[in-house]
Amino acid sequence: MRTYLDAKAMASAMRERLAGTGVAITHSQALEIVARQFGFDTWNILAARIAASPETRDDSGIGLEAAAPIIRIFDEAKAREFYLEFLGCSVDWEHRFGPDAPLYMQVSRGAMVLHLSEHSGDATPGANAVVFARDVEKLHGELLAHNYRYNRPGLQKQDWGLEMQVTDPFSNRLRFIERKAAQET
Repeated sequence: MRTYLDAKAMASAMRERLAGTGVAITHSQALEIVARQFGFDTWNILAARIAASPETRDDSGIGLEAAAPIIRIFDEAKAREFYLEFLGCSVDWEHRFGPDAPLYMQVSRGAMVLHLSEHSGDATPGANAVVFARDVEKLHGELLAHNYRYNRPGLQKQDWGLEMQVTDPFSNRLRFIERKAAQET
């Protein structure tokens, strides 16, 4: 049974299900709805509760969360085409210091969270990030079905599990890895 700790997965599942019926909502709207279902006024309040939960803390009491790598981008349209249309991410939020300032935005899909930045000092092109995933073969099929002309990812069986690598238009690589089951190692 899912709990409030699964709120992001629940929001993603709700968006996918609604999209299948022709109803489109943003990731942010889905998070707000899930927060209210758990009795919280806003997503920010629920997110703070999740971060403070004993279930998210290690033995020392420190509550480390998943990392959100910063990915350097140079062209907003190309970034949106790759991360939103090809990979299927949703925009969680966007920020600019002014109308002509560089873009900084957060995108996510499931538990994967990435920060995309046009700011020159935030990151270096050519980053390499690992995303642990389940059912990489299904993701592989989905990405191939998009027929994205700049990337045709392949699957590789590695010692550590099944891996699929994609490279964005700015030479940043995302390596989706499905770890081998314990009995296979």
